[in-house]
Amino acid sequence: MIFGTRTAMQKMARYFVLFSLVLAPMSLWASDAATLVTPAPNNLEVPAKAPVEKSVQELAATVKKSVVVVTFTGRDGQRQGLGTGFIVSEDGLIATNLHVIGEARPIRVELLDGRKFDVAAVHATERFHDLALLKIDATDLPALPLGNSDELQEGQPVVAIGNPLGLERSVVSGVLSGRREIDGRSMLQIALPIERGNSGGPLLDLQGRVHGLLTMKSLKTENLGFAIAVNALKPLLEKPNPVPMSRWLTIGAMDPAEWTVLPGGRWRQRAGQIVVDGMGGGFGGRALCLATEPTPPVPYEVAVQVKFSPGDGAAGLVFNADGSDRHYGFYPSNGGLRLSRFDGPDVFSWAVLRETRSPHFKKEGWNSLKVRVEAERTLCYINGELIFETTDSAYKSGRVGLCKFRQTEAQFKGFRVGESLSEPRISTELLTRVTSTLDALPADDESKARVVRELAREDSSVIDILDEQVKALESRVSQLKRLASDIHLTRTLADFHAATAAEPVDLLRGALLIARLDNPELEIENYVADVERHARQIKEGLQADASEYQRLAALNRYLFEEQGFHGSRTDYDNRSNSYVNEVLDDREGLPITLSVLYIEIAKRVGLNVVGVGMPRHFLVRHEPREGSSQLVDVFERGLLLTPAEAQNKFEALSDVPWRDSYLDTTTPKAILERILRNLFSNAADEQEIDRMIRYTDAILVLSPNSGQDHFYRGVLSFQARRWHDARAEVEWLMTNDSNVSRTEVERLSQAIESESQK
Repeated sequence: MIFGTRTAMQKMARYFVLFSLVLAPMSLWASDAATLVTPAPNNLEVPAKAPVEKSVQELAATVKKSVVVVTFTGRDGQRQGLGTGFIVSEDGLIATNLHVIGEARPIRVELLDGRKFDVAAVHATERFHDLALLKIDATDLPALPLGNSDELQEGQPVVAIGNPLGLERSVVSGVLSGRREIDGRSMLQIALPIERGNSGGPLLDLQGRVHGLLTMKSLKTENLGFAIAVNALKPLLEKPNPVPMSRWLTIGAMDPAEWTVLPGGRWRQRAGQIVVDGMGGGFGGRALCLATEPTPPVPYEVAVQVKFSPGDGAAGLVFNADGSDRHYGFYPSNGGLRLSRFDGPDVFSWAVLRETRSPHFKKEGWNSLKVRVEAERTLCYINGELIFETTDSAYKSGRVGLCKFRQTEAQFKGFRVGESLSEPRISTELLTRVTSTLDALPADDESKARVVRELAREDSSVIDILDEQVKALESRVSQLKRLASDIHLTRTLADFHAATAAEPVDLLRGALLIARLDNPELEIENYVADVERHARQIKEGLQADASEYQRLAALNRYLFEEQGFHGSRTDYDNRSNSYVNEVLDDREGLPITLSVLYIEIAKRVGLNVVGVGMPRHFLVRHEPREGSSQLVDVFERGLLLTPAEAQNKFEALSDVPWRDSYLDTTTPKAILERILRNLFSNAADEQEIDRMIRYTDAILVLSPNSGQDHFYRGVLSFQARRWHDARAEVEWLMTNDSNVSRTEVERLSQAIESESQK
């Protein structure tokens, strides 16, 4: 990857996103094991007299013995997953998240006293809420009482216990900060940190009652997470759907009568498809699954349909396999197609016989692979088109099957072996009939029902035709959305240039136009009028002869006491805090956006307030016509600061040596650029390249000769595969003086030309 060395670019290159702990949940299975049903525990209701509240230390000491470590093992017998659970009945019922217990794997529970139990049954599962109950053969266990999660109040203290990153039974306290609807589920939003391994742990009030099960971490901030309300668990206790482990371990497993799975990788059968993920045991993460049925004599053909992610993954067919490390493979890889011969377990025993890119390969969706093995040659097809022909004959016989490499997650369907396999093709006549029907698709429901009946009488190819139509329409919609987005961006940047090119710079409109980059429906004039209204209400409460200091006091009283403007503390990194319109709406923001509003309202009530761009924490300064100037911390509700106090604040936030220049006046253009760079940093954290490009475009309006930003834009355009824009930035860098090394620019240029040809 091509990046410069400055801190902002390193952050862009880093592209990390806080991981979500909600993994792909599993399907539900009906139970045929009525004998495993355990009577519902009697702890579903809170006692009439609530227990006395305890300190966090007292609660932890009491509750830890009821919190368990839940693990499941992989194919190699080693521990593969780790999570948390808690005891809900003394006879061995454990509550946890469904994603914690893996899929078709042995599960083990470890108690505080060191005892370990193999799970005897999955007592109940509920996919929508990501819940599971496990049954272990144990008695006299310390069960936790369940509270009523509907009664938990926002702001109420809560305590969570779990096994974050393997640190068993760690305790953390916080508060219920809200309730959120996520994917249709009602979730408890909690102001405390959650890490991998916390999933399934109890969320308790200070009386020791469980109100939720920890389940996911916020994508926005470290100290914010979510829990499933415990009331969603209670129906599982009342009406379980137990599955014994003897049956659980076969769910989704490959049938050994049909398939031999070599060590490594995770192969499963689902709804007529074969699914594989995880690293394989061979070099490069190679994983093999071979058909057990004897391969027919040559000539024969083997075929399958495959799709996978990510787009640079690799998965396909193997043939003439010896059941170990020797075989041929024909598969898509990194957007191209390969025919390889594997002669052993390592990279030194691997030969790529053929490699190419083909217009017949679909980068998304299903691709049909077929290999025809003859006595003297082998033919490889993609979607019915011949791609490779080879006479390599190192291996003349063996088994056939499936393969995948690296971290690829692949799906296979329609695996076939036979003397001659026909390729499914859509007839021209059918295509014409379906297309004509779609062109004349009626609007009324009755006529639509008639069309459905007519098309249902056609063969199954009609579904493939409709899928292709959908893809074509989606592509068209995507193009139109991009066009609309580009038009909006061009118009907004033109307005932004107009607001910032003349003197004095229109700081308020500039900040609102930054917000409009991401919010096309934002009405600028409505928010300008809102600022005017605030200023008018302040002036209405002033005496005609009010001094500047009286005006400043009135400004602070109005904004912070009467209107409630305040710094965002619990959701600091939310991008809404950088949109001045939303700061006006919500009365909450960052130091810099609150300062923009403070400066603009102050100007309208006759005060001269300027920005002070202290790193890490933006301030303002009131500069009266007569008398001493005064630093103001708008984030702290108008707190007045001395220069020494400002320095102390900076040193508490940063380990960089103090400079007196940090209290110099910041120009309106510099303020707007700082807002844009804050948004750029947020977009980099969330891996949103389109947003990063928009902000860089706006920065270049303010600083058109910034070589580093032109380079950033070139790299971003390269990553977004916008070749015209990427080349334009390279040309600018080549023809203008900049602080970017020519070597970096040339590397970028070479990468653009290489990738754009693929």
